[in-house]
Amino acid sequence: MSNKNNEFMEAAYKLAKQAADIGEVPVGAVVVHKNTIVGTGINRRETEKNALCHAEIEAINNACKSLDGWRLWDCELYVTLEPCPMCTGAIINSRIKRVVFGAYDKKSGSCGSVINLLDYPYNHKPVITGGYMEDKCAELLTDFFKKLRYKKNSKEGI
Repeated sequence: MSNKNNEFMEAAYKLAKQAADIGEVPVGAVVVHKNTIVGTGINRRETEKNALCHAEIEAINNACKSLDGWRLWDCELYVTLEPCPMCTGAIINSRIKRVVFGAYDKKSGSCGSVINLLDYPYNHKPVITGGYMEDKCAELLTDFFKKLRYKKNSKEGI
């Protein structure tokens, strides 16, 4: 993959680190249009107390506002974790042409891990590239959850 892919996935990774810094599961996403980032997002479910506050949803929403329209057919999404069913639905509905994700999500990944929603006959099928910078993205998630378990066990006196 090109240096542009590295640049955009690194931008998503930096956003994931920001999410971790505020106590959120470290997921970051960017939407790119003509080699320019037009939407960014981080996971904010805990902060906002809202199940809809996923990084992809935030990035897609910001891109729609930036481009003044809901059709993102000339856009690509870079995200550090495989999209869940809700986010995959948003990707399909926003017509994003290509998705590049980092770590696979064995619990709720919907672009191949648990299910591939893109195998169904929806009206739009983005190109998916999974496992891009996988080790780096997975390590960020693993470290976050190790720290979370350590804090929990320390509080419980284990």
